Amino acid sequence: MVRRKRSLLVASIAVASVIGPAANAAPAPIASDTAPVRLLGQQLIPYGTDFRGTTVGGLSGIDFQPGTGEYVLISDDRSERDPARFYTARFGVDDGGVGPVALTGTHPLRTPDGARYAAKSLDPEEIRVDPWTGDYYWTQEGERTDSVLADPSVRITHPDGTFVAELPIPENERMRPATGPRQNLALEGATFAAGGALFVTCVEGPLLQDGPVATVKTGATSRITVQARFGPLLAQYAYPMEPVFAESSPEPGQGMNGIASILAADPLDPTKFLVLERSYVLGVGNKIRIYEADTNGATNILDASLGTARPVTKRLLVDLADLGLDPIDNIEGMTWGPRLPSGERTLVLVSDNNFSDMQVTQIVALAVR
Repeated sequence: MVRRKRSLLVASIAVASVIGPAANAAPAPIASDTAPVRLLGQQLIPYGTDFRGTTVGGLSGIDFQPGTGEYVLISDDRSERDPARFYTARFGVDDGGVGPVALTGTHPLRTPDGARYAAKSLDPEEIRVDPWTGDYYWTQEGERTDSVLADPSVRITHPDGTFVAELPIPENERMRPATGPRQNLALEGATFAAGGALFVTCVEGPLLQDGPVATVKTGATSRITVQARFGPLLAQYAYPMEPVFAESSPEPGQGMNGIASILAADPLDPTKFLVLERSYVLGVGNKIRIYEADTNGATNILDASLGTARPVTKRLLVDLADLGLDPIDNIEGMTWGPRLPSGERTLVLVSDNNFSDMQVTQIVALAVR
């Protein structure tokens, strides 16, 4: 009972900080210089690796569990190759780089009735460990085709894969014929904030009602949604994405940019986040940029169109091209890892190889002051 009262108190403080001062305060000043970030190293998981009868690949989300020292990684396999699933793994991260990756477990995700998900019935993307319970919160993108409109969702799973609950999503993120997310640009990133009292998600690209996708000439607008960990929706903010970084070759217009992951910059701060913008251009390759975003002073557009809404402010933290990382593949997930003796925090990234032998599954570690 004491724990319950404390949880409600923490949640109440977090809610007030989201819909109170944050909605009215002037934007915090953002420094113009890039924060110091350095590359520690990487490990590659070989293509076609088999683990307990499943093919390891499509790793689109990662989170660190400080209490156990393990990482949890979700595969975006839509139950087409093997059942939709997640993995746990151990690997060292220190000034010497990234140690060998040892997979320690895997479980299929379960439906409310305990079954495994049918093929193409979901599209898993991000996974986060609940700091209060140890359960897993994970997002999936739903479906938009000529014959199917299936909403994206946020679901909660026990560490053994059994279904716990599903959180509500904003009405504007439901799949409707003329509104809602585009196919494969729906609920992608997610993170806990305010010590676990809040759950924050983002769509990968602009909703249909929010304008066109990014091009080499113009950026696009995504939405970041804040809700209480137990469900109620509190706020939503416009996030300005960058233009596509280069023109495709030989055919123009074959490039994209979108949000692949979001992470609380500080576990106790409800307003500041790292946002991973992942861009791919046919014939050119990938560009991965991580920004620091601040919702202070941004307009709450939960029940409104973009209009003249003030977006979140952002500044570039790091462009992986500036660190000498090779290769730079389809990086989709990020999490804070262990702190270094220097006091620097480690930021651990994972790439989704799309189950292709032309791509790689890489675990990358950065040191962030």
